[in-house]
Amino acid sequence: MEQDVIERIAGHPKYLELKATRSRFGWILTVLMLTVYYGFIVLVAFDKELLAQRLGEGVMTLGMPIGLGVIVFTIVITGLYVRRANSEFDDLTEDIKKAAYQ
Repeated sequence: MEQDVIERIAGHPKYLELKATRSRFGWILTVLMLTVYYGFIVLVAFDKELLAQRLGEGVMTLGMPIGLGVIVFTIVITGLYVRRANSEFDDLTEDIKKAAYQ
């Protein structure tokens, strides 16, 4: 019985759509995150002068808001993934479950 359900799910068009969509979206977010993170690391390694430029008369340098931007970017793309997972991906999963157990 269980193998039958697994085969129905694996062959269901919505399951294939879910797999493809979720995988593509995950890879896009991964590439974006790696680009932002390693871009910051490359700046730290090769352009310290740019990051060391002071902003105003205080002690803040350009590197501080850029570093904070990396952290904020991480939170934003995590929120994007969670939002899409809780709506589109969960809806597809429910459709697949209903079809598999009918």
